[in-house]
Amino acid sequence: MKNKLSSTVILTGIILLLAATLVATFAYLGNQKPQTRGIAPLIDIAALEPDSSLWGQNFPNQYSTYLQTLTNNARTNYGGSEPFSKLEADPRLVQLFAGYGFSKDYNEERGHANALTDVQATLRVNEKTPGTCYSCKAATNPKLWNEMGLETFDSTPFADMTQHMTDPIGCANCHDAETMELVVTNPSLDIALKAQGIDWTTLSRQEMRTLVCANCHVEYYFAGDQKILTFPWTGGTTIEAISQYYIDVGFKDWDHPESGAPMIKMQHPEYEFYTADSTHFNAGVACADCHMPYTRDGSAKFSNHNVQSPLLNAQAACGACHTDVDYVVDRVNIIQDTVWATMETTEDALVAAIDTIEAAAATPGVDETLLAEARDFHREAQLRWDFIAAENSMGFHNPEEALRILADAINLAYQGQLKALEAAGGTVDIQTSQQ
Repeated sequence: MKNKLSSTVILTGIILLLAATLVATFAYLGNQKPQTRGIAPLIDIAALEPDSSLWGQNFPNQYSTYLQTLTNNARTNYGGSEPFSKLEADPRLVQLFAGYGFSKDYNEERGHANALTDVQATLRVNEKTPGTCYSCKAATNPKLWNEMGLETFDSTPFADMTQHMTDPIGCANCHDAETMELVVTNPSLDIALKAQGIDWTTLSRQEMRTLVCANCHVEYYFAGDQKILTFPWTGGTTIEAISQYYIDVGFKDWDHPESGAPMIKMQHPEYEFYTADSTHFNAGVACADCHMPYTRDGSAKFSNHNVQSPLLNAQAACGACHTDVDYVVDRVNIIQDTVWATMETTEDALVAAIDTIEAAAATPGVDETLLAEARDFHREAQLRWDFIAAENSMGFHNPEEALRILADAINLAYQGQLKALEAAGGTVDIQTSQQ
């Protein structure tokens, strides 16, 4: 009897121990744990401290590589960080963005440490620009959001906010100063996640190594008179859901002066595009795995903060998973060449639609109802094309999705052209329209 009782007690103890272990394991997988450091920090970093050089005293490897984003102006086939003019590289963009700031100034972005300088220099900023345009440009933002609140930050004129902007994108945009956990600092991202029932504080560190990029690398718009930074994610993050969101709220960025269509300018939807069932995302690969690959300095292992195209550091970025890096780079080139060629076809279709709609509008007796439908086709086609054009991977983050979206865009553009012809009674004088 004693032996049975002892066995029962022991078995119960083992079960409880296993249960506790499982609970602890799942808690670890679902939450970030403070990292254990081999060397005690040299200084204490204040919460939301915008000066990355102070963080650098405790994390010299991360900071020294971050500083390289000031000068990593290298160009890849379709991007990189050299600030070349996209308008000069592809003159069709001037017509596609006619009537909007991007037809005047549209350059390839430089590295993170240049974000503040570059936004202040762009020709797209004017006296009407709201403070919202600083949302993804400065390490000062988390502190200002905490002190001012989102509404005051966004509704303050850009020129008035400039005096507060002391530091470009840096440590405070992604990390908690005390624990170094990756955190959501952009209140607009926090709002968008909560609306979808997502509690980011329960995510693992690997999951956060993608989500933290969504503080900036997302599609957004400025809502209402206060120009509140808003993510159009209520119905989901696919291009179809985003398009429907804008239809439902009746939003437009501008009216195209040639076609008359109410237009949407896509921003940089890397997060939405990559997480839309892409191969690498489904395999558990995080943004940081490729853009900030782990690096060794002697016995120290750290994430390289020289954020750049993986093609510029392919051995480290791709070699962690792929043994034949040359093959991988060749595959990337094939994918990007294919997406670029398809995107060019889409642009030609959009230009044809714009020209036809403009000519139809000038035709006496045009059917205004059909013309409005043609303009809607133009809007829907161009926002899909721009979703791929504005996304910084030339389709590689999600090749199948890129080609699917561009195919839809081509179809919609030609439907817009046909609808305009129908509105004009079957023929239009394109040449006269362009004089």
